Amino acid sequence: MATATSPAWTESELSFNAALVRGWLYFVVLVLFCLVLVGGATRLTQSGLSITQWKPIHGIIPPLSLAEWQQEFDLYKRIPEYQLLNKGMSLAEFKNIFWWEWTHRLLARTVGIIFALPLLFFWLSKRLPKGLGWPLTGVLALGGLQGFIGWWMVSSGLSERTDVSQYRLAVHLIMACLIIAACVYIARGLKPRRHEEPPTAGSQGLAIILLLGAFVQIYLGALVAGLDAGLSYNTWPLMDGAVVPSGLLLQQPAWMNFFENPKTVQFVHRTGGYVLLLIAILHYLVEWRGAVARGLDLELSQHARGALVILVAIILQACLGIFTLVLQMPLLLALSHQAGAIIVLILVTGHLRGYRAPLIARD
Repeated sequence: MATATSPAWTESELSFNAALVRGWLYFVVLVLFCLVLVGGATRLTQSGLSITQWKPIHGIIPPLSLAEWQQEFDLYKRIPEYQLLNKGMSLAEFKNIFWWEWTHRLLARTVGIIFALPLLFFWLSKRLPKGLGWPLTGVLALGGLQGFIGWWMVSSGLSERTDVSQYRLAVHLIMACLIIAACVYIARGLKPRRHEEPPTAGSQGLAIILLLGAFVQIYLGALVAGLDAGLSYNTWPLMDGAVVPSGLLLQQPAWMNFFENPKTVQFVHRTGGYVLLLIAILHYLVEWRGAVARGLDLELSQHARGALVILVAIILQACLGIFTLVLQMPLLLALSHQAGAIIVLILVTGHLRGYRAPLIARD
């Protein structure tokens, strides 16, 4: 049983405090989930470069007068995206893309407050379960770093490019996913369980591989988005008329194709999806056999249920990816695919934490 930093709490109060912290962390995950989706919409609507300055405090207030709107628009007119792609855009059209980016930044600021203030309250009131103070402070620090990474990403598209660097976009998304996974992992550890179910041999290792694979797929998905690779080769199961298309290694050195060749990046992302699905199938079969060997119904096996939910989620995510590709990236479908990736990440993270003993036991 974990103990709080104060010996005054009773057992029921310890459990209540843990439930409060768990609920807070899951609320943070929900806001982060929305933040990632708004970020995806910002990218898909080509809105990410509409705000050309980084004002962490003053930037909370949007333009309030026609003169202020014109000033923001004039700043946007100086960058290559406007000069090469959007020249002649009206002020009304500029407002449409401005609000996406402003909302994304506002949500990012909001989640910082939602995380920092309750953390301070829980810590000062000694309601944090023992050992969580510094890990949660580390998550808060990652959130601060994410703000700098976001501006680092945006700045890559303000001088020479008409969009942001796909490398920086991928780093920005992966950092958001790391923060989400950390919150889920800590929150899942605060959920009490009556009985501890031992992991089947090999299942925990497969769960770790699933988590790493989810991160790799999300990274590759960010490269696909950054290169607009999803707008070409919109057929499935064949790609450019072949199972393995030609021209995957045209650029030199060869490794650059995996980061800068849209065809190669899309192919690797497709292949990664197949591999992740196969690992999920294997993971479920291992857990199913383990449950049978222990004489458990699948409904009673925590690990088998979790493995099945993950498998179903990955199948649905693969279908979303296929439809998004074939229909050439419609906004709502593309956002659903991005949401599916985050949901898979959340499920796999929570499932992996379930192999370890909880911080709070239930009698």
